[in-house]
Amino acid sequence: MNAAAGASTWSRIATLVLALLVGAVYGTLGTVGHRQVWQIGDVSLPWGLVAALVGVAALLVAFRTIGGGRLVAAVAGLGVILMVGLLTLSGPGGSVLVVGDLTGTIWSIGPALVTVFVVAWPRLPQRAAARPTASGAGAA
Repeated sequence: MNAAAGASTWSRIATLVLALLVGAVYGTLGTVGHRQVWQIGDVSLPWGLVAALVGVAALLVAFRTIGGGRLVAAVAGLGVILMVGLLTLSGPGGSVLVVGDLTGTIWSIGPALVTVFVVAWPRLPQRAAARPTASGAGAA
């Protein structure tokens, strides 16, 4: 194995580790913030849940687009899912961050569904650049 291939392998491993850590941090922050609501009269708007799920989708799409493929997005999604799963468990005093209501259930399942959707999305073909005609017939 030459030095260039080794550097490529190590940079790929570093990218995957970074994706896992960023996903874990986002999963932690999303779990803490998913309960935020706006109360307008008798209506509660769960903006924290919406922002957290949209943020997970944006994070995974960015990793898939910039990171170079499905594996990086899947590893970032794994980080989110692991932290959501860990923080769903009750603490030593019996307190929980994810309550067993509709909002908590959506937050427990939502990141996994978003991850599957982003990772499974088909690769779109690249658009071909428009080429000028050689005959010049279109010129005025």
